[in-house]
Amino acid sequence: MSGNSQEIHIEHPELPNEPGPYDVVLVGGRVVDPEKRLDETLNVGITGGRIAAVSDQPLDGAKTIDAAGLVVAPGFIDLHAHGQQLPAAWMQAFDGVTTALELESGLLPIEVFYDKVAEQGRPINYGASVAWTYARIAEKEGLEPNGELTWFQDAFSLDKWQNSLADDEEVKNIIDSVEKGLEQGGLGIGINAGYAPGYGRKEYYALAKLAAKHKVPTFTHVRYLSVKEEKSGFEALGELISLAATTGAQMHICHLNSVAGRDIEDCAQLIADAQERGVPVTVESYPYGACSSTVGAEVFRGEWLERWGVDDASAMERDGVPLDQDEIDRLQKKEPGAVIVMHFLRPDKKSEDADMLNRSVLYPGSAIASDAMPWVGADGELIEGDVWPLPEGAFAHPRSAGCFSRFLDGWVDKANKGSEPVAPGKLSLLDAIDRMTLVPARILEDSVPQMRRKGRIRVGADADLVVFDLATVKDNATYTEPAQCSSGFRHVLVNGTSIIENGERIAEARPGRPIRRRVVSHD
Repeated sequence: MSGNSQEIHIEHPELPNEPGPYDVVLVGGRVVDPEKRLDETLNVGITGGRIAAVSDQPLDGAKTIDAAGLVVAPGFIDLHAHGQQLPAAWMQAFDGVTTALELESGLLPIEVFYDKVAEQGRPINYGASVAWTYARIAEKEGLEPNGELTWFQDAFSLDKWQNSLADDEEVKNIIDSVEKGLEQGGLGIGINAGYAPGYGRKEYYALAKLAAKHKVPTFTHVRYLSVKEEKSGFEALGELISLAATTGAQMHICHLNSVAGRDIEDCAQLIADAQERGVPVTVESYPYGACSSTVGAEVFRGEWLERWGVDDASAMERDGVPLDQDEIDRLQKKEPGAVIVMHFLRPDKKSEDADMLNRSVLYPGSAIASDAMPWVGADGELIEGDVWPLPEGAFAHPRSAGCFSRFLDGWVDKANKGSEPVAPGKLSLLDAIDRMTLVPARILEDSVPQMRRKGRIRVGADADLVVFDLATVKDNATYTEPAQCSSGFRHVLVNGTSIIENGERIAEARPGRPIRRRVVSHD
């Protein structure tokens, strides 16, 4: 599939409105539904966590929400959210996210992740893929994964899993571990290849065949992030495309903007050529010119400045402070799991960089996905548990708080009502909503039936909805002060339950549900 929801036939039959009264009615909002290409002033009735009516006629409800002058859209679906902790979920809720999935990296054991989150509860829906890197660390280093991201970060002090080939027996064990995770309901295979570039091509081939066998997507951070041949991002994309074409596996490219960087024109054309020939490849991007990772990652070692195409080491920052190479060397030796931000483009300073970012963000049919990071405190420790607001000094990449509002504020032609041409470098509101809702839903829905009820405003769909003011929606998070909620989201509902009402958090709300494939029992 290309990922362009406008090119895919609507498979869901139109259901009639259910009779009222309804539990909740959203009154008089600008309802935007990308599935029906709808952008009209309507009323929406909700019953039992589902959308029960969409009408231009008055609807009777036990509770009403005045949406006049506001946009009513499906809740945003984030395919790339590493921050699976409760405070991270709340930060994303204020950015309009109602479903946040950890798919690029994934987690392992899958059942441990789902059990832990279910015990705590979440305001938004959650889920994860199966982490190939965790299986590889377990096999190559002899460590037992615990379903936590911090376990993965700690492994950056070790080298074998990152830079050595797996023999036949090791590959078999890695594949068996990943398959076990799929049987436990994992949403696909997370292939964080850029963090373990020393894997063999046959190992990657085995992963692709496993995905095809189970009819699940792979979610890949490709092997190389470099604008320089050899071992370039272009080469790594070619590796992915060739496996998708060979095995038939659906393969999703994570963060095209950082994968391609300054080589976006050639990389985008390579992907487009593959899609035009029916290769099952999909794409996502986030609207920033900086990535976030661990300082010990292989992509920041050796001749990393040349590979990234940046001028000097100050392109890398920790806690908003530019670094020099001596400090980077020290961190890689003493704190390899330390989280950094790296500016590979400067779209706010260079017009050519802005054009490159636009090429990624506006790639036809692509999803918007945040790559949201977990929040860490001033002491460097992960912030988790029932903590709100975030403590002073809390840090993450600003995309962890403002990705979707930044996209709405910066890439939507707000004056366009749909009847005139869209301004250059912009999208209509309908097309922008499409990339945050229906496109990601369709990337998953063939393998995850729950997603067929998300990303739409139609009778029978899950009542994951956002109500926002297009004129005031804005990301407030910055690289130096990221712990700032987005503005403009008046109401956020998850499975029919309000988690944000009149711009205020409902602290006790935990209506989020697991997004999970069917668990296979061998009993």
